[in-house]
Amino acid sequence: MKITRRTFFKISGASAVGVAMGKLGVDVSPAHAYAADLRKNLKSARETTTICPYCAVGCCAIVHASGGKVINIEGDPDHPINRGSLCSKGSSLYQLANNKDRITKVMYRAPNSSKWEYKSWDWALDEIAKRIKATRDATFTEKNAKGQVVNRTTEIASVGSAALDNEECWLYQAFLRSIGLVYVEHQARI
Repeated sequence: MKITRRTFFKISGASAVGVAMGKLGVDVSPAHAYAADLRKNLKSARETTTICPYCAVGCCAIVHASGGKVINIEGDPDHPINRGSLCSKGSSLYQLANNKDRITKVMYRAPNSSKWEYKSWDWALDEIAKRIKATRDATFTEKNAKGQVVNRTTEIASVGSAALDNEECWLYQAFLRSIGLVYVEHQARI
């Protein structure tokens, strides 16, 4: 057998890989299929679709819930955008729902304070509405320098979310325009 330089490197490489696999304890025996066990649990779970909240692509995910808890999230194979696949962030949606470190209560830090305090959702929504109204009332312009009616405020801006569908975006923008916002942007354009 004539051994060329190329053949020598092939044999040496294959031998090195074989030795490394043996030394590292790589087991090539069949592994237990955990996906099959998961599929059994999903048959009794409630299935809901949702849109991934991370970017502006709009990938659809199927959420399986049982007993009020999310047990699985996967890409929707019937959705025309992602066709069942999810990126690394979308694949981690399960951790967003099931995370012991996730903040689930409203936390507020007063101006010039160094401490966070828990507040109720009612307080937070009322506070947001109060601040929007106060800023709008203080900065609302009915007419510009030429005397043209403009009915706007330039002191408030909004950035929409990719987690909203088209109808929700329309409603949100209609609300923002109705209170006079000029600077309305969306995550999909940034």
